[in-house]
Amino acid sequence: MLLFTPPSQKIEFLCTPEDEGVIAPPVPGKAHLPDWFRKLPAVDKSKYGTSDTGLTVKRCMPFIDAMTTGYILPLAATVRLEIRDGGQTVTAGWDFDKTMVSNHGTHQVAGHPASPMPPCKFHNYWSIRTPKGWSCLFVPVLNRANPVFEPVAGVVDTDSYTAPVHFPFFATAPDGIYELEKGTPLVQVIPFRRDSTDLSLSVRAEQPGEALERQRVARSTTAYTGWYRKFARAQR
Repeated sequence: MLLFTPPSQKIEFLCTPEDEGVIAPPVPGKAHLPDWFRKLPAVDKSKYGTSDTGLTVKRCMPFIDAMTTGYILPLAATVRLEIRDGGQTVTAGWDFDKTMVSNHGTHQVAGHPASPMPPCKFHNYWSIRTPKGWSCLFVPVLNRANPVFEPVAGVVDTDSYTAPVHFPFFATAPDGIYELEKGTPLVQVIPFRRDSTDLSLSVRAEQPGEALERQRVARSTTAYTGWYRKFARAQR
């Protein structure tokens, strides 16, 4: 599975002419880093004992790569969610001329771990077009979950399905009224190329050479700050 659209191709987010400049636009994941991450200060490692490096997640490339991969699809307009009855009743309001939230029956997800919370749906007004052979994975925004709602993940073949994709979610906050501002990140969109030759599964014990390689990588990662950034990513 290949992530990241090649330079010669593109992913397009399209809206109707009347919505252009009115609804919040999608942005690359790297352009929507949360404030807490941007403001994360350097740490005095002397306060944490000799075994602690004092480094923060700002030096963790897997963490950062997850946050910056793909695109952030935002809430088109401000929505107010009212959660009652221990999460079993969810109502919504908005100051916009199009539907922003609708509800589903709980029977549609009977047995789901989130029950008895009802499934709801955010309405999205951006359609997505990808080159032939490319689909999109929609997931909750990675490493910056919203405390009020949790979207349901899904995959859509956006090279053929060119209508807007709406996003089911569960309201996860305690009872109360919550205002979700226009531009609030809804989901992370990760385009990937479908491949008819899927990777086959192999489950086995490692060979001696593979063990040495694992040990070398583990020791390098521990001993040399930035090893993953300098060497592992260079193999892409």
